[in-house]
Amino acid sequence: MPQPERKNYPQLGEVKAPYVHAVKHGDTLYVSGLTAFGTPAQHSGIAQQAEAIFSQLELIAAAEQTSLASLIKVTIFITAFSDIEALREVLFRYYGAHLPASSLVQVSGLFSADLRIEIEAVLAL
Repeated sequence: MPQPERKNYPQLGEVKAPYVHAVKHGDTLYVSGLTAFGTPAQHSGIAQQAEAIFSQLELIAAAEQTSLASLIKVTIFITAFSDIEALREVLFRYYGAHLPASSLVQVSGLFSADLRIEIEAVLAL
């Protein structure tokens, strides 16, 4: 089995913490939790932040010569269920007919007070 390959994607910005954007192991890509931090959506609602996150996921998928149709599993962390319907609309639009396995977890907060959502993902390559 090949060794894990730790990957950063320059288009997502410099990583300044002790992690990488993703780890590739065999034919699987494990993507770290992504947020809207540093994007125009950072101070917006959950749907806009989810849009920013899926744009990042699309960049990663494209860099790996795949698409979001290859999503195997997502774990979604949200700070409140109040806007869940708006979030579901975004999820259905990006998933299309390729629904991944998914976990949805409410947390008391994320690393920045204005963040409403963080998504980590696993993609088949």
